[in-house]
Amino acid sequence: MERVPQEAGAGEAQQAQGASAGRRARRFAAAGAALVVVAVLAYWLGGLGGGDGREAAPRPSPSPSPSTTLTVPDVYKRVGPSVVVIQAGKSLGTGVIAAEDGTILTAYHVVKGAKDVDLTFADGTKAKAEITSSNAKRDVATLKPAKLPEIVVPATIGGAVAVGAPVVAIGNPLGLTYSVSTGVVSGLNRSAEKGDLSGLIQFDASVNPGSSGGPLLDARGLLVGIVVSIADPGGDEAFAGIAFAVPIGLALGGGEGDGPPGEGLLI
Repeated sequence: MERVPQEAGAGEAQQAQGASAGRRARRFAAAGAALVVVAVLAYWLGGLGGGDGREAAPRPSPSPSPSTTLTVPDVYKRVGPSVVVIQAGKSLGTGVIAAEDGTILTAYHVVKGAKDVDLTFADGTKAKAEITSSNAKRDVATLKPAKLPEIVVPATIGGAVAVGAPVVAIGNPLGLTYSVSTGVVSGLNRSAEKGDLSGLIQFDASVNPGSSGGPLLDARGLLVGIVVSIADPGGDEAFAGIAFAVPIGLALGGGEGDGPPGEGLLI
């Protein structure tokens, strides 16, 4: 009689053990399902990021915005090929290619009265040039080269500048070709010291004789002015921290001038 309850108890124990095993099996199944989901996600994310050893599909990079600020080396790299060394008789100056046809902008006083104007482009190409237009009141002139380099790289024309804005000047001061200097716009609508040039950009990037006609560039590498003169209170043709450029809008106005160039130190 006592063995019957024992057998019933054993059956209940076996049922309890079976239920416990079922619960463990369900937990293992749930855990396995979770691992499968994690594995699928990992595979998918790895495929997006190249985690499986394969390169991700290339994505196009955005084009530089017109408002992108460049480093000074990048400005030089972009505009350096547009800069030209000008030798007009005994006068040494700078010019900048301002159009696809190779038209060069420079300072009028650099080429004034010269019978021969010789150009050296950034790639070493040498050519003669003729003066196609001049404006003595603005102290600007345009030149047409007899020969162009294999690749013509015109500067990109900019617009107005603001006081305090960074600028870069590229030129050939004292014969040191393709020199770069940096500074800021110090003032606007200035007149050259003791001169008739007006409406000028004042800036403090270092320039010296030989820099005249060279480009003044903004932080985006855009042509905003043509360098024409420096203030010279000591009369020693040394840079005193004040220089002037004709705004590009006025420089491109063209036309024959009927007045003398400025009486300040034209570099």
